[in-house]
Amino acid sequence: MIRPFLRWPDKRLKTPAAPVEAITDDIRRIWADMVETMDAMPGVGLAAPQIGVMLRLAVVDGSDARGQAVLMANPEIVHASGQMREHDEASPNLPGVSAVVSRPRAVTVRFLNAAGAVEERDFVHLWATSVQHQIDHLEGRMYFDRLSKLKRDMLLRRAGKLGAA
Repeated sequence: MIRPFLRWPDKRLKTPAAPVEAITDDIRRIWADMVETMDAMPGVGLAAPQIGVMLRLAVVDGSDARGQAVLMANPEIVHASGQMREHDEASPNLPGVSAVVSRPRAVTVRFLNAAGAVEERDFVHLWATSVQHQIDHLEGRMYFDRLSKLKRDMLLRRAGKLGAA
């Protein structure tokens, strides 16, 4: 089921999500909805708080063909490369605007997978950008929180003029 997005400045987008205690059928249903919602955007990642589910759940799929979504519960970065990568980021929670954000080019992430096992996986390029973007959402941060105050204020003003904020 495709779920609706919260609109910025909904306070849930600024609130850290709760840890997932166990992988259950309910969690798997949420993940399935998240993948369907992400694919409908189209986007390369989605965090549960973006659709109002306040759990530390994320999905990412940076593949060209799609259908390669990685399902994560409680993802945490355990290593980040020193080499940075810039990417134009956006969010369906604040449509119509985007900004170039610099993030580590590669990260190693530890998470619970769909089988409930702890997994560590390396992500690079677009995959790494997306997983970091989703973890920010799980912490109650938006991509524009990584911008200078001046750039963030300009982006939010532009969004307001578009009727997005």
